[in-house]
Amino acid sequence: MSVTDSPAARLQALFEGHRLTPTQRRIAHSMVRRAADVPFLSSVELAELAGVSQPSVTRFAVALGFDGYPALRRHLREVAPAEPSADAAVANEYQQAVEAEIANLRHLADALADPAPVARAGRVLAASRPLPVLGLRAAAAQAYGFAYFAAKVHPDVRLLDEGGTMIHDRIDAAVHAGATALLCFALPRHPREVVDTLAYAREAGLTVVTVADSAFAPVAKVSDLLLPAAVGTGLAFDTACAPMLLGRVLLEAMADELPDAQARLEEFDAKAAARGLFVD
Repeated sequence: MSVTDSPAARLQALFEGHRLTPTQRRIAHSMVRRAADVPFLSSVELAELAGVSQPSVTRFAVALGFDGYPALRRHLREVAPAEPSADAAVANEYQQAVEAEIANLRHLADALADPAPVARAGRVLAASRPLPVLGLRAAAAQAYGFAYFAAKVHPDVRLLDEGGTMIHDRIDAAVHAGATALLCFALPRHPREVVDTLAYAREAGLTVVTVADSAFAPVAKVSDLLLPAAVGTGLAFDTACAPMLLGRVLLEAMADELPDAQARLEEFDAKAAARGLFVD
């Protein structure tokens, strides 16, 4: 199945061009995350899935140009005929969480059938010297992981994984040092500080590249290039396998744009061997 044929892609296309409220973006996000099941959900079930009221689902359907939710559901069944996912075959909640992450990775693979957005992001990030990498709260680990590996091929990576009053100062310092772009990892629940920081970064002249859990995440309006990868929500705490993998793919795209990346890696390996840094 190509990216344009996937249920998630068809839903994304349906939502494009509509000005959605934050509540409506939440519904849209939930629909994309459960794209295969949505044509079979009632308005009450979709409201429960998204954590909104049933009237909100009705207003959402009307905002998309339908008479109501039944008309939206009929449309979805016509354009994406499919059977609901076989959750019954999964034995317990832990397996369900794993299966959900596998589905998220499949959606990511579909999206990467068009590599142009990631390649563009790789060029933008490779050209920024220094390169600030932002991730707060739940996304801090994603930002740290990217920055750790990126520093092996990029000459100046600056990790921004703690908020507070100094974060704008650090962005100013990066801009004064020559930065042209900022990479952000944004995961739910989305801190208001991240949205404010990205707005500040854009005002400072930086191109904002964001890896987020959805194209409808709150950070979308303050990002120049947003790359979505869904999170799993089946456990008490979200799982982020797809955003982590997308970060590694983006790292690969950036390294492809750095002519001395391979030489830097070989130099690091030689020094690591001389220091006995790793155990075989």
